[in-house]
Amino acid sequence: MEIIGNIIKGAITIKEALTPEVNPIEAQDMVLKNLLTTAKDTLFGKRYNFEAIINSDNPQITYAKAVPFFDYNQINDKWWSKLHEGLEDVTWPGKPSYFALSSGTTGKTSKRIPVTDAMLSAIKQAGIDQVTALSNFDLPAEFFSKEAMMLGSSTDLTEKEDHLEGEISGITASNIPSWFKGFYKPGEDIAKIDDWDKRVATIAKRAKQWDIGALSGIPSWMELMLKAVIDYHEVDTIHDIWPNLQVYTSGGVAFGPYKKSFNALLGKPVTVIDTYLASEGFLAFQARPETEAMQLVTGGGIYFEFVPFKPEYINPDGSLKNEAPSVTLKDVQLDQDYVVIISTVSGAWRYLIGDTIEFTDVERAEIKITGRTKFFLNTVGSQLSVNKLDNAIRHLEETFNTTIPEYTLCAKRFEDGFYHSWYLGSEGLKEDTLTIVDTLDKFLKDANKNYRVARGKALEGVKVEVIDPHFFAEWSGTNKKKGGQVKMERVMGEDKFKEWEAFTSKY
Repeated sequence: MEIIGNIIKGAITIKEALTPEVNPIEAQDMVLKNLLTTAKDTLFGKRYNFEAIINSDNPQITYAKAVPFFDYNQINDKWWSKLHEGLEDVTWPGKPSYFALSSGTTGKTSKRIPVTDAMLSAIKQAGIDQVTALSNFDLPAEFFSKEAMMLGSSTDLTEKEDHLEGEISGITASNIPSWFKGFYKPGEDIAKIDDWDKRVATIAKRAKQWDIGALSGIPSWMELMLKAVIDYHEVDTIHDIWPNLQVYTSGGVAFGPYKKSFNALLGKPVTVIDTYLASEGFLAFQARPETEAMQLVTGGGIYFEFVPFKPEYINPDGSLKNEAPSVTLKDVQLDQDYVVIISTVSGAWRYLIGDTIEFTDVERAEIKITGRTKFFLNTVGSQLSVNKLDNAIRHLEETFNTTIPEYTLCAKRFEDGFYHSWYLGSEGLKEDTLTIVDTLDKFLKDANKNYRVARGKALEGVKVEVIDPHFFAEWSGTNKKKGGQVKMERVMGEDKFKEWEAFTSKY
C-alpha cells in the first residue's frame, strides 16, 4: 500500500507543478462571461438582457447595475418556483437534476436550491483542486493510500417529480467519482441509512474493518460519531481504532469552538483543513498550511461579488438594501467584513448566501468566515459577529480550562430590559454562573467597542445557562427530521429562542 501511496502523492505533486498559476481576478472575469453566455437565452437572461451585458464595455459593472440582489425567498418566488411548475430554461438552461434541501434561520420550511449537472462538475473539480493542494501539506506518502470517512447526510435521495432531493452532502456523496469509491467510507450501503443513530451505530460496529486516514464532515456530527466509535470499542481515543488518521477536513461551521473538545478524542495531533461547501456550491478551501484562511474557488462555476457589511446597507431581516454597493475581487480590501454575493452555474444570480467574510490575503483571494448577516447580533447596537462570539467562547475555555463545543444566544427582552441570554454546552464548566457572566461580559467589552457602548445604554447585561452538549445534538436531529435547520444557530431570533427554551425545558 505504501507503493500506491507514493504513486498517488507523486501524481498529485506533478499535477500541482504542471498546473499553471491562476490569476483570481482574470479567472473571475472569465467565469462571469461564461455564466452570462450560457444563460443568455433563459427566461432570466432575456429579462435582464444578458446579451447586452456581454457586449458592454465593462460587463461586471453593467451586470451589477442591471440585475438586483436576490435572497432565497425572492429568487424562489419569482423564478425557481417556475421549475416546479414544469418550465425549463428558467434561470439556467434545461432543468436541474437535483434540489438541495437547506433551511432558513426560522427552520420552519426547507429551502429547495437547484443543483445542476454543471454545478456537480464544478464541485467535483473544486474537490480535485483541494486534493491537489494537499501536496502543500507535510503528509507522508502512506497517507494517500488510506481510506476517507465522509460523514454527511443520507445518500438515499428522495425522488420527486423529475429530480432528486436531499441535502448537499448527500447529493455530492452520491456522485463521488468512480476512482474514489475504493477509498470512500462508510460506503454506499451505510451512507444510505437515513436514521442518524442507526447509521452511526453501524459505523461504530464496522470501524475496525477500515484503515481511516482522513475524516470529512461538520464538527458537531463528527464528534458524535467519534465518541460512538470510542465507546463501542471501549478505548481511550479514536487513534486506538484508526491509528493512521492524519487529516480532518472540517466544514459547515467554524472549527474553532470545537477544537478543544475534538482534540480530546484524539491520541495524537491531526492536520485540520477548513472547507466552505454550501448548498449553493463549493466556495473555498484551505490551500496551504501557513494559514487557517480559505482560498476562494475563483475559476469554477461561481462568480463572486462583495458588499461592505455596514448597517446602512443591511435591512433588519439580514437582506440587502437595493442601493447597497458591491465590489468585485479586484477592489476588495483587508480589515473589512463583506456580505458574499454569488452567481452560479445552478442559476443563482446576485444571490445573497447569507455569510459575511473578511479577506486575509487579497492577492491569493484568501478569506475567513466572520458570521452570518442574520446571525449578526445587533438588536441593541452591540454589533457582534459570530467570529467575535466564537472568540469569547475560546476565552472562556482558556480561562476555566474546559471545553465548550456548543453554544447559542439571543438578545432577549426581559422585564427590566434587553439581555444577551447564552446557553453554553459544556460538561466541564463548573464555575458559578456569576463568575462566567462577569468573565464573558468583560471580554466582550474589551474586544468590541460597540458592545461596550451598548452595555452602557440599552443592553442591561448577560445571562448564562450551562447545559449538557447533547441538547444541541438532539435539537439539530429533531429539526433535521422536521426538515429544518441541521446546523445549530449561534444566534437566534426571539421566536426561535422560545422554541429552544421550550425544547431544553422538557429534559
